[in-house]
Amino acid sequence: MILEMVRANGAVSLRELARVVQTSEVTVRRDVRALEAEGLLDRRHGGAVLPGGFTRESGFPQKSHLATAEKTAIADLAAGLVEEGEAIVVGAGTTTQELARRLARVPGLTVVTNSLLVAQALAHANRVEVVMTGGTLRGSNYALVGSGAEQSLQGLRVSKAFLSGSGLTAERGLSTSNMLSASVDRALVQAAAEVVVLADHTKLGTDTMFQTVPTDLITRLVTDEPPAHDDRAATELQALADQGVQIAVSGANGAPPGGEQAPARRASLPGPRRGVPGGGLRGVLGDQPAGAERGRVADLRRR
Repeated sequence: MILEMVRANGAVSLRELARVVQTSEVTVRRDVRALEAEGLLDRRHGGAVLPGGFTRESGFPQKSHLATAEKTAIADLAAGLVEEGEAIVVGAGTTTQELARRLARVPGLTVVTNSLLVAQALAHANRVEVVMTGGTLRGSNYALVGSGAEQSLQGLRVSKAFLSGSGLTAERGLSTSNMLSASVDRALVQAAAEVVVLADHTKLGTDTMFQTVPTDLITRLVTDEPPAHDDRAATELQALADQGVQIAVSGANGAPPGGEQAPARRASLPGPRRGVPGGGLRGVLGDQPAGAERGRVADLRRR
């Protein structure tokens, strides 16, 4: 069943595999190692992907069932970054769709999007104005792409862009598997003063074909806390923070068994301001004692 899930979705987290197979993550991890030894899949940062380096893009039906608790917690935390009366852009994706559902409660908001799912989530919000781009409908993710979408964004200026993608690394930044989607996302970025990336821990360290946002243009990353065994995801968070990306971590991994979601834990992990020495994860806990700060940094690095 594990191999079938990976083939159907392209990438699946260990947590999701354990839930579907109804066993522990330890058991799933052992089975994934065995399948990797046979060359049937690759292990990646708390999950499994199809072999061959760059992951292929999954369709909306598959993505909507992956890392649902993490996406919900990330959306809860990201919604707190939006203020009344702001004008923002929201890109396509299942995580941004979750964010849009929460933005329906923000009065005076203007949301520009190329996503039919985002627009649908805000369709009945009587205090939110929705502006859609033009373009050609890409059915796999219900997004408008192409030159029409890009041209409709020219001359636009908003406060923040909220984007998701297929992978995120400190070296290349945010990336996706589709050229047309990447091109529109780059146009969305050009319209915003700040760029906020929404990505669950399974995307950390994953690199896909088309770069959308280089690391130096990412203002903030909203993610969930990697599992304790996921050293590479924690290392990627450290590298992103060292390059100046502010990191906000939700509490999705603190959810108790049975699927009930724990409240999101706001933990901003700012990296250095670009060009300012002495950054990294220093100052993570702000006004707390230096010992507490060092403990938090050490804990992040151990993972």
